[in-house]
Amino acid sequence: MSADGRRGVGQTVSPVLVGRDAELERLAAAVAARPSVVVVEGEAGIGKTRLVAELAARPEAAGLRFLSGGCSQIREPFPLGPLVEALRSCGGDLAGAALSPVAGALRSLFPELADVLPAAPEPLDDRAAERHRLFRGLGVVLAALGPTVLMVEDLHWADEQTVEFLAYLLANPPGTLSVVLTYRGEEAPAGVRALTARPADAIAHEHVGLAPLDEAQTRALAAAILGSEEVSAEFAAHLCVRASGLPLAIQELLALLRTRGALIRWEGGWARRALDALDVPVGVRASVQERVGRLSPAARGVAEAAAALQLASPVAVLTGVTGLSPAEAADGVDEVLDSGLFVERDGVVRFRHVLAAQAVHEGISLGRRQALHAAAATAVRDLRPVPLGRVAYHLRQAGRLGDWVDAAESAADQAFALGDDAEVARLLEDVLRHADLAPERRAALTIRLGWAASELLHLPDVGDLLAEALDKAPPGPVRGELRFLLGMQLEVTRTDPARRYRMFTDALEDLAERPELAAWTMVALALPATMDVPPHERLGWLERALETLPEVGDPATRLLVLSKVAMVFTVVGDPRWAELTDRVMRETGGYAGRRREVSAYRSIGDEACFSGHHEVALHLLTKALESAASADVTGGMEFRCRASMTLVAYCRGTWDGLGEEIETLRHGRSDRPVEVSLLDAVAACLSPAPGRMDAAQDLLREVVQRVGAMGDVDLLPFPVSMLLRVATARGEAAAAIAETSEAVAMWEANGFWPVGVRAVPALVEAVLAAGRPAEAAALVDRYESRLPGVDAPLAPAALRQARGLVAAAEQRWSEGAAHFAASAAAFGALSAPYEAAQANEQAAACLFALGDAAAEDTLKAATTVYGELGARWDLDRATQLARRWGLRPSSPAPARGVAGDSLSARQRQVARLAAQGLTNQEIAREMFLSPKTVDKHLGAAMRKFGARSRTELARHLDHPSGP
Repeated sequence: MSADGRRGVGQTVSPVLVGRDAELERLAAAVAARPSVVVVEGEAGIGKTRLVAELAARPEAAGLRFLSGGCSQIREPFPLGPLVEALRSCGGDLAGAALSPVAGALRSLFPELADVLPAAPEPLDDRAAERHRLFRGLGVVLAALGPTVLMVEDLHWADEQTVEFLAYLLANPPGTLSVVLTYRGEEAPAGVRALTARPADAIAHEHVGLAPLDEAQTRALAAAILGSEEVSAEFAAHLCVRASGLPLAIQELLALLRTRGALIRWEGGWARRALDALDVPVGVRASVQERVGRLSPAARGVAEAAAALQLASPVAVLTGVTGLSPAEAADGVDEVLDSGLFVERDGVVRFRHVLAAQAVHEGISLGRRQALHAAAATAVRDLRPVPLGRVAYHLRQAGRLGDWVDAAESAADQAFALGDDAEVARLLEDVLRHADLAPERRAALTIRLGWAASELLHLPDVGDLLAEALDKAPPGPVRGELRFLLGMQLEVTRTDPARRYRMFTDALEDLAERPELAAWTMVALALPATMDVPPHERLGWLERALETLPEVGDPATRLLVLSKVAMVFTVVGDPRWAELTDRVMRETGGYAGRRREVSAYRSIGDEACFSGHHEVALHLLTKALESAASADVTGGMEFRCRASMTLVAYCRGTWDGLGEEIETLRHGRSDRPVEVSLLDAVAACLSPAPGRMDAAQDLLREVVQRVGAMGDVDLLPFPVSMLLRVATARGEAAAAIAETSEAVAMWEANGFWPVGVRAVPALVEAVLAAGRPAEAAALVDRYESRLPGVDAPLAPAALRQARGLVAAAEQRWSEGAAHFAASAAAFGALSAPYEAAQANEQAAACLFALGDAAAEDTLKAATTVYGELGARWDLDRATQLARRWGLRPSSPAPARGVAGDSLSARQRQVARLAAQGLTNQEIAREMFLSPKTVDKHLGAAMRKFGARSRTELARHLDHPSGP
């Protein structure tokens, strides 16, 4: 008993780790295998923090530096909080380190490190570039610290920038770094789980899941806490059930029983009441509330104040919230510390576990709780820097909603100044969804939200908030901007295209004084989305945008308008696209260094590929990809560029490893509908290659429907063409023509003749197979009539192939052979080897019918390409053609190596670059692949050779006896 009659509880936490030996072994082994990443996952109270804390005492951890930071449920408008917490005290360790100048970008985050950081670099006028520089600086510092374990706890509460940085770090971590992440699985968002879903082979990876303790483990834990050799199996079983096997709940229940006097020391051991008299509560909540209820009034007030504050706080702040005198508050703090509910570190105190704080908070009456939060809002304002996020939180919990809105807006201002658009969006969305605001203020905050949301990779669904503000907005620029932002939301999400078009047309009524937004809106109106807007009207918007351009003072908006106009001109065949593209290149100095510039190059490159300008597309997308990662650290721009590159690779016949690249990209970003559709379309076009035709036809059918529904008209000819070819080969041409008729009508209605002509050979082949030769000839005539004077590089090749099909159907073999030969040459000049091979195969069929000796060599040219591509379906068909004419063709070398036999061309290329000393990141940039795809190819090459290092791999590559 204490001096004032209250019963102490003694030890509340086990001095040893119980029931986690295997998990600790796995954790320690992974940390020792640097670079590595370990996830410790489990529900609240399961012992994640205790497990990682034990790591430092392991022999594997000798000589390692441990850095730790945690995420908080109450967010501050200050990015990368866990990293700041982990690194702010490392000044001594960095003294004398030769840090790269880029580390100077960290000065604003770490004033404590001013003596060891380089001078701050000149500010950039690009927020994404600033963030990339910040991430690079953090990476430099972590590398300079040597062998280090970085622990980030409670990642389920992480802000978006922390998740983005960890993704950046884990893509290519320093070789001396191990990262340990903890989170509650049921609360972790998809982005957090994706961090370690598919780590590179070079990074050791472990996922440790913590399960509840069983009865034997509960018995051992209870004995350790009580300092006894053992407790009865009967008591342990009862305790395990009531605590659900949660170590925290077991600790709290034992502390409660001792507080009640139901467990007492007796003759060197422990005596307890009979089980049926123990009345043990279930879980943590009731036991914690009862323990707090047994404290003195002052200590109870301190515990309630700490529960309201939630986060670790100085005693002075606690005192301000309680309303007690400093002496009374100090006594209360000591009493709660003695009870085991609090822990203290460096003069700040907090509950031992957040579940305990939540339990106390839930037990406070509403009026008392609001008063505590009001006092907390005042008290935390004395902290420096002022934690604006905490101020806003407490004001809201206090019911002072007007003050909460002001504080939340101040927090959003700070987040914006620090480049944290995700936090700006989160704060403003919360206010707009829960506060009663005057129309003018609602409109202003909604516009801020709309722009912040547009900068995010994972676009939040705020269309309803934009619409709500729009309903009450008066005519004028504010209403115009709201309409524009709502139109952009609908554009990105590809929902309700008619409403999107209406939003943009209505916005122009109010944007006469905003030429930047007006020009942007005109460009948006020219993009294909609905069928009821004729092409001449869309092109009229582009002309108006160009006329408005001299009034646009913002260089970024001017670049956007130029690139979007060039983009649309490309797919409609307006020759001015080349002039505008040259202008974009001149205005950017031929370098896409910033996000808007990367976007401009990518936009034009996409449409150049659709239209058949494959080499132009490769050049522009290569330029975009070179800077995509640095221009946008979220990975969004790089993902979009890599997705675009998959289509270029398909068109140019670089298929080796393309399926794996698509799979990697598709897995990483499932929330970007435009890019996902593009990846799915390329995957669908590749799907017939292995010869599994049923699955290929079903996939192609689904992709055509989805791409058409989204309005991605320029992409449609790819899956439509392949679907028609597959269906025709299977005797289902008529059904496929009907299935694809709406898609064909879409690109024709939009005037996308240069894009649509890609599918004309497959269309003609299907129509002929359906027994409608006149319709096939008319189809070719229709496209030929639309294309004079139009920049359509695919037209000569595609239309000659289509004419060849019509001639061959009428057994005009000589004419057909000439058309197909010209088509093959034209496709070859466009870097379209797959289409050229098809034309050569068709030419060979005509030549065989003529008895021309050139048939065999012509067919061999086709089968060689099919073999190099790995197009088994096409190769089998061409081989059957040869056999029908009495030939026994030799099988061309396959494109993909067989495990244990040979490397594929892509694997060999990756292996050679790795052997030359290039890193995976450098190889990825060189080959336009994702680092994960490079890692997969390199791993396959090393396994086939049995090589354990890049040096050993280089030796194998120099010996022809290897794979």
